[in-house]
Amino acid sequence: MKPKIIGAVILAAVAAVAGIVMLFTDSTQVTALNGYLGGEKIGLFEDEEIAEYIKKTYHITFDYSRAGSLDMVTADLSGRNYLFPSSQTALEYYNEVHGSAKADEIVFNTPIVLYSHKIVADALEKQGIVSQTDGVYYADMEKLTTLILDEKQWSDIGLSQLYGSVCVDTTDPARSNSGNMFAALLANSLNGGKTVDESTISAVLPKLKEIFSRTGYMETSSSDLFNQFLRMGVGAKPIIAGYESQILEYAAENPAAYEKIKDDVVVIYPSPTVWSTHIYIALDDNGKSGIEALVDKEVQRLAWEKHGFRTGDYSSANGKIAVSGIPENVTAVMNMPSYNVMKKIIDELS
Repeated sequence: MKPKIIGAVILAAVAAVAGIVMLFTDSTQVTALNGYLGGEKIGLFEDEEIAEYIKKTYHITFDYSRAGSLDMVTADLSGRNYLFPSSQTALEYYNEVHGSAKADEIVFNTPIVLYSHKIVADALEKQGIVSQTDGVYYADMEKLTTLILDEKQWSDIGLSQLYGSVCVDTTDPARSNSGNMFAALLANSLNGGKTVDESTISAVLPKLKEIFSRTGYMETSSSDLFNQFLRMGVGAKPIIAGYESQILEYAAENPAAYEKIKDDVVVIYPSPTVWSTHIYIALDDNGKSGIEALVDKEVQRLAWEKHGFRTGDYSSANGKIAVSGIPENVTAVMNMPSYNVMKKIIDELS
């Protein structure tokens, strides 16, 4: 064989091998996305089954730093590909501070609920503030708000073993979404059960500030508050505001521990409540790839079955998350105030 022909054959072979290597490398290269994440979603992001599925199917991994939904908007975004807060308010706040996001998508939903203890729920039920329907506890938000605003003591409702005034512990409403959304619920309740708007917010702000001024130290993470509620008991945290997903995830991940507390911990649905929308914000082109992965049907299924986030179809989890008092559908829901109104609430409570 002539040298030129041999050289051509070798060159072709080398090119073919190089092409195969490049194809193999390109198809298996994994991109690490870095961003800020609300604490209530850490369990989901650390779920090995979900992480492995996303890595295998979409060739990405999620690295994160924990931050409150509002705090992450003003944090240092250098080197970050995404934000994953828990409300539409955070997205609108981002757009105001930084301009339009590269892309955004509502990935999960979960209602705001109250977590309490059986003796507290029973006492509130005797006062006509809490009621039960089909084994689900509901709180009349206007009555509860009045009880708090009037500075009624726990002893006034038959709980002399508890100290101080009736209150609901929340995260800091100026920094974290669950506290922010509960503040909106209180504002709506102070407005006669109607969503506050630009014409009515000024009238309710003084009362809203009065309620929160009586609250002591507030956590900035919903997960920290929930963990404190479970650990410290009824004396320290009689009632807190949080996400429905938190107890569902806890029961799925810690069945033995949940078995020990299930007769004491009570989930109470504010009537009406509000939906928390867990919205993924892509900061660049790499970040956009996270949207496709998170809305994947399998990821959505696992997010509900293992972590309690309501997705497009959550019927598949029936019987898999053994938490009593969880309604199949949440129907008593009120609209959140507009972003401009929420901004006034945040500014007032900062």
